[in-house]
Amino acid sequence: MARPGARTQSRTDAAVAELRAFGLAYPGAHTKSPWPGHLDLPVNDKTFAYLPCEGQPFHVSCKLPRSSAMALLLPFVKPAAYGLGKSGWVDATPPSDVPLPMEMFKEWIDESYRAQAPKKLVAQLDAKAGSPPKPASKAKATSAPKKPASKTAKKTASKRRI
Repeated sequence: MARPGARTQSRTDAAVAELRAFGLAYPGAHTKSPWPGHLDLPVNDKTFAYLPCEGQPFHVSCKLPRSSAMALLLPFVKPAAYGLGKSGWVDATPPSDVPLPMEMFKEWIDESYRAQAPKKLVAQLDAKAGSPPKPASKAKATSAPKKPASKTAKKTASKRRI
């Protein structure tokens, strides 16, 4: 006979395993265990998702520079601790009696990865997905070569130096 809470724990472990596998599919993503009870997802040593280890209660923390305000409207989401909330990090701990919004968590992992990963890896991800490249930032306009200053302008400039 299964012990009480075993079903919830196996559901939690399966959800965490699915999210971890999803995050590890990103270029350069790997796992690290900075402290007991966590097996986080970083890229270039910058964590983009905090996830628990197997057997731990479910929670997920991600950096959401675009959607943190919307995420914080959910009753089970709060700003991440240790001052990370100021930078758009959120922590979600949904109640164990409701279905986990896995697609939403995957969207959060995607947004967080894109916020933390080097631009080169994000571009590689976009190219692999076949999505159109993001518009390049506008390059500074190069000005036309300056005309030599007139004699009057040279005299005025030299007077100002005196």
